[in-house]
Amino acid sequence: MRFVDFLRTTVLLTAAAATALATITVLAAGTKAGDPLLPIAVGWWVLAALIGLRLGRRAQMNPPIARLLAGAKASTTLPEQHPSAILLNRLWPLLLFTLLAGGLAFLAPQIPGIAAGFAIIFALAWRRQDAAVAAIEERDGASFYVVRTSPVRPIALVRTPGFKALRPERVNGAVT
Repeated sequence: MRFVDFLRTTVLLTAAAATALATITVLAAGTKAGDPLLPIAVGWWVLAALIGLRLGRRAQMNPPIARLLAGAKASTTLPEQHPSAILLNRLWPLLLFTLLAGGLAFLAPQIPGIAAGFAIIFALAWRRQDAAVAAIEERDGASFYVVRTSPVRPIALVRTPGFKALRPERVNGAVT
């Protein structure tokens, strides 16, 4: 699976987890009349959105992703393509986080509300990382792929030859 696609999918799945947790919070808060949970949760979600937007406003790559790309092993062949297995293998903490926070709504409905805020922060903070990686791939003429590893080991990437973008150069305002 291409690393750019993995990053996009991660952001979308995190946003989906935030939506599911927010829905669970609204449903749990709707059962109790006069409970201040919902206005507080909505305030937290707005604050979380502002934090996520601030963290993700830069078009530069995050340092952990830059280190991951720098440590990618070179290969001339594509790795095995099992996108669903790679996503489940790498994103199991997100699945566990969502299921636990959603399941605890019966005990304390504020838990999924708080968890939704953290998912909002993550999704908004990482929303531009795929574009930064795509720009590096285009500039260097390489493609980065996620390699299947153990679920408890760090993510590993492979760098394969790709297509380099050849753009016309400008000299003194004229295209050459």
